Amino acid sequence: MGKIVSNFFISLDGVVESPDQWHFPYWNDEMGAVVEEGLQSAAAMLMGRTLYDEWSSYWTSTDTDPEVAKSLNDARKYVVSSTLERADWSNTTVIRGDVAAELRELKRQLDGDIQMSGSATTVRWLLANGLLDELKLLVHPIAVGHGKRLFEDTPTHPLKLVKSETFETGVLNLTYVPAAE
Repeated sequence: MGKIVSNFFISLDGVVESPDQWHFPYWNDEMGAVVEEGLQSAAAMLMGRTLYDEWSSYWTSTDTDPEVAKSLNDARKYVVSSTLERADWSNTTVIRGDVAAELRELKRQLDGDIQMSGSATTVRWLLANGLLDELKLLVHPIAVGHGKRLFEDTPTHPLKLVKSETFETGVLNLTYVPAAE
């Protein structure tokens, strides 16, 4: 049975928007290993419409990192969207209608992790509907001060810390699961 695992670069003040503006000074081999481990464990990728639009236009036309591009282009991808009519990015399926039921069935069918990178709105929805299995945060030692935060106007979601480590850069690698209520 698969599980949905969400991954975020996040600032101390909870900002997840535009990590390309503040994240790179903290990148090192430790973080690279964590990101690579996530990619290797992925049976599929799950994303919201905004991330799909950004990634599908970038990764299908980039020469920046051909290895990552090939990995993402070849991966099985699922997009949660009520507005996307069709997905032109290879190996992509649009999930609409009874999204919760569709995702439960996807988790039942897949063996391995259904990885997410970003898509804060989708992650909040997954938490509210009891569908998120793990929340992995790479907490950067910087207060960005502006931008979209992971948790904005959300109900309370108790989480349990199941793994933590500190990188040489001061980044915290934290893994949470929904707490039993």
